[in-house]
Amino acid sequence: MVNLKEKPFYLSDEAVAWVEETIASMTPDEKVGQLFVQMRKSLDEAVIKDTLARYHQGGLRWQGGDRNQVYNQNKTYQDNSKIPLLIAANCDNGGDGCLSEGTFVATAAEAAAGEGTKTAYDIGYVAGREASSVGVNWMFNPCADIFMNWRNTIVNTRSFGDNAERVTENIRAFINGIHQSNVACCCKHFPGDGVEERDQHLVLGVNDLSAEEWDNSFRKVYQTMIDEGLESIMVGHIALPEMSRKLRPGIADADIMPATLAPELLTDLLRGEMGFNGVVITDASHMAGIACMEKREIAVPKAIASGCDMFLFSNDPEEDFQYMKAGIEKGIISAERLDDALHRILGLKARLGLYQKEKVTPAPEVKEQVVGCEEHLRLAEEAAERCITLVKDTRHNLPIDPAVKKRARLVFIQSTPTSKGYKGDPVRQVVVEELERAGFTVDVAPNFHDLEVSEGVRPENMMTMMNCGSMADFAAKYDVVFLVLNIKGYAQENNVRLRWSCNHSSELPWYVTEVPTVGISLNYTNHLIDVPQVHAFVNAYGNTRTSIRTAIEKICGRSEFKGKASETVFCGKWDTRL
Repeated sequence: MVNLKEKPFYLSDEAVAWVEETIASMTPDEKVGQLFVQMRKSLDEAVIKDTLARYHQGGLRWQGGDRNQVYNQNKTYQDNSKIPLLIAANCDNGGDGCLSEGTFVATAAEAAAGEGTKTAYDIGYVAGREASSVGVNWMFNPCADIFMNWRNTIVNTRSFGDNAERVTENIRAFINGIHQSNVACCCKHFPGDGVEERDQHLVLGVNDLSAEEWDNSFRKVYQTMIDEGLESIMVGHIALPEMSRKLRPGIADADIMPATLAPELLTDLLRGEMGFNGVVITDASHMAGIACMEKREIAVPKAIASGCDMFLFSNDPEEDFQYMKAGIEKGIISAERLDDALHRILGLKARLGLYQKEKVTPAPEVKEQVVGCEEHLRLAEEAAERCITLVKDTRHNLPIDPAVKKRARLVFIQSTPTSKGYKGDPVRQVVVEELERAGFTVDVAPNFHDLEVSEGVRPENMMTMMNCGSMADFAAKYDVVFLVLNIKGYAQENNVRLRWSCNHSSELPWYVTEVPTVGISLNYTNHLIDVPQVHAFVNAYGNTRTSIRTAIEKICGRSEFKGKASETVFCGKWDTRL
């Protein structure tokens, strides 16, 4: 049983008494409900009241909308919950993770490229201030994954580096930034992502390091944070087979489970050997990495029995509630394990002072003072200035002076549209505006998806896209080409690569031999695998106006490139360095 007066809770006698009294007053259904963190999008007070009365959830995780919508939802939940809720957010890059007006500071990859750990601290600082101003008290951050495999795009921008030391330094700084606000942190995704290329949203994740390799990498990161008082850990639907085999000699391959369902990894390793006493929560339970491994009625209670304290999300809240309740009644979850989980959950709430009403929801004016404030915008500008990276310039194309090379061709490549409501990527217009601001005249290359919208679905659109035209005419018309890549992906494919808007497209960089070409990534760091022939390449890390403007200023020689690329940007290929 956890000692709530010790790390990471450090509770006073008064706080411990609140925990004990609250647990003692709970009905059996209320105890079941505390094990769940649910995603709810309704702003309707009647719906919220009904949800809380039915399922008694211990936590809430949905942030989306403007500051008033998010604040009002969180406040309505807290005002109508018998027991204060842990309200979580994903803020990988700053306050934009939970608010439409939130401040994007930098990605973790961007922070890793900058000198020192100031950027990581600033990301956490802004995220904590803006999220807490709307009632968030738990951050599902930082990402403690190590970006070992360049093909892994699920953590490409979310990892603070490609080695344990760099990751540890940065997540420590991030946590220190978060802790300037009354918000708990959660390192993820134990036992560690970034080793393989698959995404546990779609398939069981597998960290295939040997036990010794894992001890010398991911274990170092997590152990350091545990020793320093980390409040919670999110467990990924990721197997660690060599460690499972070490801890369970003779275990059959078919019995190797994701960490969320593996007591040897949670109870024996994380709780036992590593001494973690905080809250353990599963990653989202609709992900294939858990959903495809056990029948739902088994997986729901088994996650708690294996060592998780909270279960993230439900496919069907009534069904999962009954599965959890049945798991307790059948003894899958022992009385001792349930009691221990409840003490940790309530202990974290007490650690945040949520038993004191004034700490549950901030005053409404706080969000107006904090979200998108001048200080936060300045920190975002400083991050871009500090971290934007010149990956290579092997033909010495930079700097480019718009007074000399003014006529620019913009080839803007975006993620493939997934909706019939597509009306164009608004980031492209920002790029145009910022290039013009810098002094370029800009001609935008056609895009197949836009032609289909503006001209209608017709064969001529494909012919337009395939027509490169005269090389001599192209070279006479343009002084420089900017190939700008704004590509993102999530839970749809295992790794995300550059995709031209149609096959045989004139967007392809045939023009690099005709006109100086500069590639700019506004997100992923590994695009050189698909455009190695682009000899000048910049990782800008963000598609905000601040990131785009700063990258262009640096390309024009008005500011020095200060970020440093890791070896992963070259994707293990010789030609990406040319």
